[in-house]
Amino acid sequence: MNKQTVLRVARPTDHLEEVIRFYTEGIGLSILGSFEDHEGFDGVMLGLPGAAYHLEFTHKHGHSAGRAPTQDNLLVFYISDKQEWLNATERMAAAGYQAVASFNPYWDRLGQTYEDPDGYRVVIQNQSW
Repeated sequence: MNKQTVLRVARPTDHLEEVIRFYTEGIGLSILGSFEDHEGFDGVMLGLPGAAYHLEFTHKHGHSAGRAPTQDNLLVFYISDKQEWLNATERMAAAGYQAVASFNPYWDRLGQTYEDPDGYRVVIQNQSW
């Protein structure tokens, strides 16, 4: 791999519209692309323009994806600037999302954990990577 490598994290969802709202209005990602009825799948790519990663959420018509297998399935966003981190947690609250206790208490020390509509957890961590 090299610096041109782009990471896509892809997973299915039963709640595509709600997941889009969680990750855009709450987390603050942008819609980078989407598709409808591509061989039975609808989907969206979310991320920050120019970033070397994005998330893809898909829904297959007539198929159930189910919920997260555990409460320790995490995406972690590291935000080192305290004010930016506060802005991120305030954006989550303004969008109607409340922090939940982390399965692993480590994440509660410098972060806030949120559960998306499928039960997957996102940590907004006030720490540099």
